[in-house]
Amino acid sequence: MEPGAEPFVTGVPHSDGEARAAAILILFGVLDDAPSRHDPQAAVSRDLDVLLLSRAATLRAHPGQVAFPGGRIDPGDDGPVDAALREAREETGLDTAGVEVLGSLAPVSLDYSRHLVTPVLAWWEHPSPVRVVDEAESAAVFRTPVADLLDPARRGTTVLHRDGRQWRGPGFVVPHGTGEYLVWGFTAMVLDALFERLGWTEPWDATRELPLRL
Repeated sequence: MEPGAEPFVTGVPHSDGEARAAAILILFGVLDDAPSRHDPQAAVSRDLDVLLLSRAATLRAHPGQVAFPGGRIDPGDDGPVDAALREAREETGLDTAGVEVLGSLAPVSLDYSRHLVTPVLAWWEHPSPVRVVDEAESAAVFRTPVADLLDPARRGTTVLHRDGRQWRGPGFVVPHGTGEYLVWGFTAMVLDALFERLGWTEPWDATRELPLRL
């Protein structure tokens, strides 16, 4: 989708005030050593993966949540792509020389945090080791098979009660070495909308509620 098109994440209200510009990196690659056990209905390889991180539990904003690498666009950045790559390098140690940027999606406006976020799609042409660079920012950096995210058994709906209002959104349960991560909120909305746009989504039970541990 070309920049400037309609936002591909639905159900996100646009802020009336000035929003802070930010960017995230949606980096797909091939994870040879740990493919998914789920066989997707779509033409998606079981070893296709996406780079995610778990935010530190001590952070004031979105503690412990799973997210894409990314952050605010700084004055020294040459636009969203440069910001997304810089943030990914700072957060995960990613060697951005091995990343092929495929393009930017339409910015998504988030009322609650007053950010205008540009998702940047990329392909990990030459994978490099990734890790937690700053423990004050991230608790884990990991690569998740896309097929795990497409698995209907790992999908559900999260329900958040805040300020007297109820917010419902998609959720994904993904395994890791010692347990499971719950992907929800903005990150889950981006994944859900992207899979829908690509035609990868498999039928899943939206009435299944996934408990939030805030």
